[in-house]
Amino acid sequence: MILVGLGGNLPSPEHGPPIRSLSAALKSLAARGVVPVRRSRWYETAPVPASDQPWFVNAVVSVETALDPAALLTLLHAVESEFGRIRGAPNAARLIDLDLLDYHGRVDTGWPVLPHPRLTERAFVLRPLLDVAPQWRHPVSGLEATALLAALGDGQEIRLAGEARLP
Repeated sequence: MILVGLGGNLPSPEHGPPIRSLSAALKSLAARGVVPVRRSRWYETAPVPASDQPWFVNAVVSVETALDPAALLTLLHAVESEFGRIRGAPNAARLIDLDLLDYHGRVDTGWPVLPHPRLTERAFVLRPLLDVAPQWRHPVSGLEATALLAALGDGQEIRLAGEARLP
């Protein structure tokens, strides 16, 4: 299974709100041979680390492709650029973010690092990942996504897109 994380918190001049931009990015990827198989629900998530920037929209998608991990990540970065992403400060607000999370359980410390080195620290990745692959296990630790998410504890706000914020 190949898993890609989707995120963004700024509207695009061409596509509008983040959900539309991310949906358009999925269509662009499909046209280039990266075919979405299953997408999670859309989630709204507080910025990590906490800041005053807008909440993000996040999802995870499983894809099929003949591309190897390096070629796939290169394509993800190319689509980000085409959609207007300018890489600046880490954790900055962004139009679009496409991350290679897992590639058939491969473990690699080269480029790209697999699995994604920070996915275990992020509710905005783990929660949508559960929608797509509820039995997924981290290729290094062997822990299921449910255990990794539970280990995060409180502090990373996440809700289904469109739901009212809970107190």
